[in-house]
Amino acid sequence: MDYILETIDVGQVVGDQMFSRRCQELLHDALGVSKALVTTSCTHALEMAMILLCLKEGDEVILPSFTFVSTANAFVLRGAKPVFCDIRPDTLNLNETEIEALITPRTKAIVPVHYAGVGCEMDAIMAIGDRHGVAVIEDNAHGLFGKFKGRWLGTFGQLATQSFHETKNITCGEGGALLINDPQYEERAEIIREKGTNRARFFRGQVDKYSWVDVGSSYVMSDVLAAFLYGQLEQWESIQAKRKAIWERYDEALGDWAEGRCIGRPIVPNHCEQAYHMYYLLMPSLEARTAFIEHLAKNGIEAVFHYLPLNKSAYALQMADSGWRRAECPVTEDVSNRLVRLPFYTSLMEEKQRRVIDSVLSWTA
Repeated sequence: MDYILETIDVGQVVGDQMFSRRCQELLHDALGVSKALVTTSCTHALEMAMILLCLKEGDEVILPSFTFVSTANAFVLRGAKPVFCDIRPDTLNLNETEIEALITPRTKAIVPVHYAGVGCEMDAIMAIGDRHGVAVIEDNAHGLFGKFKGRWLGTFGQLATQSFHETKNITCGEGGALLINDPQYEERAEIIREKGTNRARFFRGQVDKYSWVDVGSSYVMSDVLAAFLYGQLEQWESIQAKRKAIWERYDEALGDWAEGRCIGRPIVPNHCEQAYHMYYLLMPSLEARTAFIEHLAKNGIEAVFHYLPLNKSAYALQMADSGWRRAECPVTEDVSNRLVRLPFYTSLMEEKQRRVIDSVLSWTA
């Protein structure tokens, strides 16, 4: 609150002021990326990535069907076609073994989504991108401060995006960031983010006036939101520690119960350090999930499912008649029917979590 009041007191409520710069410097220093730019949302950061890659009508982008619609919309807005890939049955991440078969001369990008903050198999994905000259854009909305083989998520692809939506570990209500790992994109990213102008260079004194030099839009985060965000980013280690404790309490308390009922729990490979974004269960069937959610609701606990398969969405089926490739993603469709997320947020107190755990353990199928 002190930071927010400071932005108002000094009259720095527009973007790219003191707290925007502090957020960007913190992300740059903590992650070791070439450049970080805070944005109005993760969706807008994805749109910026799409513009930076010069995607055009008819280009193709490979992405998981099990993701939020923003991952696809960012590319569809430029006329590109999403090519939906299935997920792994263990981590629920993009199945790297199925990517190569989907690549054509029109493929311009691969977009791995680090589901629940557990890293995709980035060695294999980056190798595929290198072999075919295809860019990799990490959708790291869930995975800030998670690692794959000791390296931060969001630092593998040429570009990566972050979300600071209210549902994320670190939030300012609505917000995001574009992480740039390939320096060739730095200057143009600043221009795209500033409505297609070289305003950033003007404020650094590199030009005596700024003008319209490229396509772009208004992707700059207000400094009021950046002030809120900076207060969170300063505390990222404390936030992650609290979420780790919540995740581990669930996993320890529910392990035997789940195993005895053929209920799946999150799988985190040994080479991944997760971001503790969520805790979910995979029920035996859709019917079991429905009954389980109803059981929790009767105990005053809200539990929800997650993504619906994008390849089976009304819009994707409609666009298949316009040239989009039809996709079969059986693992995605199965998981989507069975996954349920338990209450999980940073301020979840142990007493309330115990209520959730007791209600889960009292469920009899």
